[in-house]
Amino acid sequence: MHPDRRWLALIVLCLGVLMIVLDTTIVNVALPSIKTDLHFGDTALAWVVNAYMLTYGGFLLLGGRLGDLYGHRRLFLIGIALFTLTSLACGLSTTQLALVVARSVQGLGGAVVTAVALSLIMDLFTEPADRAKAMGVYGFVCAGGGSLGAMLGGLLTSTLSWHWVFLVNLPIGAAVMVMSLRLLPAAPGTAASRHLDVFGAFTVTAALMLAVYAIVNGSQSGWLSTRTLSELAIALALLLTFFWIETRVHVPLMPLRLFKLRNLAVSNVVGVLWAAAMFAWFFLSALYMQLVLGYGPMEVGLAFLPANLIMAVFSLGLSARLVMRFGIRRPLAAGLVLATCGLLLFSRAPVSGHFLPDILPGMVLLGLGAGIAFNPVLLAAMSDVGPSESGLASGVVNTAFMMGGSLGLAVLASLAAARTQALQLAGGTQSFALAGGYQSAFLAGACFAALAALLGAVLLRTRHEGVGEQVVAVE
Repeated sequence: MHPDRRWLALIVLCLGVLMIVLDTTIVNVALPSIKTDLHFGDTALAWVVNAYMLTYGGFLLLGGRLGDLYGHRRLFLIGIALFTLTSLACGLSTTQLALVVARSVQGLGGAVVTAVALSLIMDLFTEPADRAKAMGVYGFVCAGGGSLGAMLGGLLTSTLSWHWVFLVNLPIGAAVMVMSLRLLPAAPGTAASRHLDVFGAFTVTAALMLAVYAIVNGSQSGWLSTRTLSELAIALALLLTFFWIETRVHVPLMPLRLFKLRNLAVSNVVGVLWAAAMFAWFFLSALYMQLVLGYGPMEVGLAFLPANLIMAVFSLGLSARLVMRFGIRRPLAAGLVLATCGLLLFSRAPVSGHFLPDILPGMVLLGLGAGIAFNPVLLAAMSDVGPSESGLASGVVNTAFMMGGSLGLAVLASLAAARTQALQLAGGTQSFALAGGYQSAFLAGACFAALAALLGAVLLRTRHEGVGEQVVAVE
């Protein structure tokens, strides 16, 4: 492909990813309006996010494998079409069940798009310097989409209705499909075997969905109740079955041998912990600003703007330069330490808080941390595999992010709800109790981020074969 067309193809891929990222933050801002309109309970509301994240994370591995089998462009187009159609279904939903079901199918489309988009970028850009630049643009879109989503979600929810946070995907999806047919290379699948591990995909998705369901409902039915413990036991049995299947099938969905690759294994653990903190922060901070501080949807969108703009600036160029100058380990650890400090500031979350002293400092630190650390995590995960397994590796790392986000959100939202309930029973006002619940969740999130920083600093290799070594060598 001509070099100029590669960059045009990158723009198309990033537009598709932008739609996926946009959907995450744009929905967070609209959650209180969705809660009021469809009469969601506090813990049930998390399923508007979790239904999407569970199928998204559960099918990333399968999406990457399908791309390797049948061609990345073909699967990218299928994923965009499915995501666009289910966005329409979400926008037209009038009941809790309809919205949650549509969100779960939407997650499937998002999984396919994300898994193959990263693989296509890795295939298009093989030179270390170009690949680092392309990954920087990819990171910029992910962060910029967060900023645009927060702003657009506030604007659409306050001026029209929450339904439009989903309907806005329709023109983007249509444009991406048309441009993909013209610009993306129609290469055949690269996988040597045509085997598809359907049972592995089913068992791991079912295990994770059941685990999150048990956690989300644990605060209501009791953490040590027979129901909760039984659900967790079944989820564990399904997960063990998944690992057993992966050791038996000819071409496993998640080859366990991949985790012998040190940087891939470490980056996945780091991704789980970091996503657990960041997804919960996005979800709970939006609720804190609206339910405790009384912000409107547009004000919440503006409050997120500093963090997302900082993420975008660092992801576009500065993060790649830091990686080329210092390698992967130091920028990753430094970014996660900054994110930890930001979460610690949010853990004070006062009832009568103000934007400048109580929200902006934490937003800035979280923006810096995420902007610096995002590219090193992806580069570390992709550095030890060859082109024929790029789809699989990208699926593994994105699965780590989304599963960490799903489980982390479930745990921390339930922790916040339990703490809020305890404070209300002790005689606290609703605002005081809500703020106390969010404080506990933000503190736990800071612990997750701190552990991720420690693991990245201690266990990641700074010089190794593949992308990481090549990027360092550019220095």
